[in-house]
Amino acid sequence: MAIGATMHTFDIQLADVDRGVYEDLSVRLARHPSETDAFMLTRVLAYCLEYEEGIAFSEGISATDEPAVLVRDLTGALVAWIEVGAPDAARLHTGSLQASRVAVYTQRDPAKVAPLWAGKRIHRAEQIPLYSFDPGFFDAATSPLERRNTMTASITERRLYLDLNGSSFESDIHEVPAG
Repeated sequence: MAIGATMHTFDIQLADVDRGVYEDLSVRLARHPSETDAFMLTRVLAYCLEYEEGIAFSEGISATDEPAVLVRDLTGALVAWIEVGAPDAARLHTGSLQASRVAVYTQRDPAKVAPLWAGKRIHRAEQIPLYSFDPGFFDAATSPLERRNTMTASITERRLYLDLNGSSFESDIHEVPAG
């Protein structure tokens, strides 16, 4: 019998000073059995760092035709395609054709992720940012994860201050062009 997804909840206080976004969020997401803690936390952070009206999680790893996080406008049109991890070039190409904005957030070393796309066909590749975090950040920040989580995420001058279930972490948010 296959193991099903595990539901996780995050009660989040978001203060993104850089963008002027201040929200209290209650987020539920399904974690696929093959999804690591670092990948799940990256999805949550991508959601917070891209937060705007119309943002949603896709069905996760099992949604092959959608990104990890997406933004739709009031008409239902896709406006942002946000990938997590190390998506292949074909996914970025598809996302860039479907949405006006594409971004990638990775829990991995960006020096190993960006070369995966070199020489590949990606529509508007030069406009796709690759965001990463300080080395070791996810090793530390995933340790307090539970099924029910309380989180405060503050972003100022592209630095993330994260409080997760009473433990504090911080990291710069690094940006590397994907193309």
